[in-house]
Amino acid sequence: MQTKPPEEKLPFLKRAKLTVFGAPRNLFDPKLFHNLSLIAFFAWVGLGADGISSSCYGPEEAFLALGKHTSLAVFVALATVITVFIISGSYMQIIEMFPSGGGGYIVASKLLGPPAGVISGSALVIDYVLTITISVASGTDAVFSFCPPAWIEYKFPFVALIILFLLWINLRGVKESVAFLTPIFIAFMVTHVPLVIYLIGKHFPQLPQVAGAVGADVSSAVREVGWFGVAAVVMKAYSLGAGTFTGIEAVSNSMQTLREPRIQTGRKAMVYIAVSLSVVAGGILIGYLLEGVHHIPGKTLNAILLENVAGGLWGPALAPIVVAFVLAAEAALLFVAAQTGFIDGPQVLSSMAIDSWLPHRFAHLSQRLVRKFGVGFMGLMAFLMLYITGGSVRHLVVMYSINVFITFSLSQFGMVVHWWKFRNEEKRWKHGIIMNGIGFLLTFSILLVTVSMKFTEGGWVTLVITGIFVGLCFLTRRHYRSAAKQLERLDELLTMLPETGTEKPKPVLRRNAPTAVVLVSGYNGLGMHVFFSIVRSFPGTFKNFVFISAGVVDSSVFKGIEEIDHLVLSVKENLAKYESFVHAHGYYAETRYQVGTDVVESVMNLARETVADFPNSVFFSGQLLFENENALTRLLHNQTSFMVQKRFVFEGLSMIIMPVRVL
Repeated sequence: MQTKPPEEKLPFLKRAKLTVFGAPRNLFDPKLFHNLSLIAFFAWVGLGADGISSSCYGPEEAFLALGKHTSLAVFVALATVITVFIISGSYMQIIEMFPSGGGGYIVASKLLGPPAGVISGSALVIDYVLTITISVASGTDAVFSFCPPAWIEYKFPFVALIILFLLWINLRGVKESVAFLTPIFIAFMVTHVPLVIYLIGKHFPQLPQVAGAVGADVSSAVREVGWFGVAAVVMKAYSLGAGTFTGIEAVSNSMQTLREPRIQTGRKAMVYIAVSLSVVAGGILIGYLLEGVHHIPGKTLNAILLENVAGGLWGPALAPIVVAFVLAAEAALLFVAAQTGFIDGPQVLSSMAIDSWLPHRFAHLSQRLVRKFGVGFMGLMAFLMLYITGGSVRHLVVMYSINVFITFSLSQFGMVVHWWKFRNEEKRWKHGIIMNGIGFLLTFSILLVTVSMKFTEGGWVTLVITGIFVGLCFLTRRHYRSAAKQLERLDELLTMLPETGTEKPKPVLRRNAPTAVVLVSGYNGLGMHVFFSIVRSFPGTFKNFVFISAGVVDSSVFKGIEEIDHLVLSVKENLAKYESFVHAHGYYAETRYQVGTDVVESVMNLARETVADFPNSVFFSGQLLFENENALTRLLHNQTSFMVQKRFVFEGLSMIIMPVRVL
């Protein structure tokens, strides 16, 4: 096989691509999956940053919603901590049952059926888009909290620039992007955890007085609005701060990226996330109350809290520097949190694409083994949400957190159904059904409250966008099923044909004779149709047939070296059937293959190798032809034949595309 030319001889555009996106990964490196996988610490960084970073805006929204009854923050903080641990514990059950990942989409699909799965998956995708947008927008707010007010006009382009940067580093690879952002995550933790500890320690002697003030405030609120009114205020604040809980499900969605043993790694990462999130988010809420923080236009509550603390600790000279550093750490962590959207969003898109709910190209991998179309889609949708909301965190937080509770509720309910269905077989079914049952009741109640409170304020936009996405998924699935039925008929007609009735001698190889090189994706009706079309259209012209195939490593295959070996074996077996059939019809035939992530590059390598052995070659490929060709059919079906033909033209190779009518 032709070797790759030295980098200095590569065209400029290819050298630039290698520089920007990195060199291709070696699929057959035995250490590949180990090197790409995340240990629990990096999973905590890359997947837990979403939840932990929400402490930069979730507690603030909850605290502001309390209005003058700020003492009720104690109950909101307590409810927040309890909720974090309940959801985390219930998701540990999901990790154990679904160690291969997929999260809410896979759980709902397997346990409740495909329709529930596509609703859960669609809700997750939109939620991860909002995760990217709100994280970057909130991080930008933190940056501009200590910038001159005149700079506010540059906020929108700054947000766009950060999204572009995250898009770039994610196209280079998941682990590489997480490792790059780890110091930022550590900087946040070492500044905020001591802050929480200091605030509690500072006010510890006054806790009896604080408790008395809380009791008095509650009594006053009860006299003013009644117990029902107090509960309503607490629930409103609790629901508006529900963005704090998003990201807890991230580990279960990305189990494929974790280091073996995955279940243990996932459980450790969940513990890290639960403890750190409850300490930081709950601690900051209590900190607002203890320090008597009030809203000041142009500043976040965290910035005001930090100014209060820093002024007493470091004095007026050093305090601004310390505040700027801590806010910079907050902003940077929020940018890291957007990683969850770029890591988990493409994972969900890929799983749905494998099941034909979305275009199959979302399951494709780049040479860096990144779901490039998924990453690009998440970036594009984040820009759309940025445009719709103008980068306003206040608007985004209303749209945010609804969808994740749709997924939470469906996943928890699915697990409850599973435990009950298999109660006679599962020894731990009582423990499981109690854990997931409590998780379902909690998440579903939060979903109802959140939707009712946020719907008229703009939450309906999220539900409409999600509904449109679900509708498109069903249309996509219907199209793929219709096309598949047509191709099944073609397979039944052409792949079941007998070879010949009599034994024939093996044809003689003549390398300089006219040779038909057929591009095939497997042993199927499409490949056989192309072969018969060549024989019928060019009778007696071609003496040799060479079948070449590119084994595509996509998300369904990229799960371990064993899966790649299985793909190689499958490609070889399919090609052997072509070779046997064509030999039996009196033509010389041989086969060639290459396994990779880029179909066009693999085909080009095979084509150069084949032309070197068979100088008088003409290439053929089949292409599905739809009666009503449109942008949708081009999106849903690959255009590999046309892309290869374009490359062949500039390589001086001849290629004929054989159309195959499908619909």
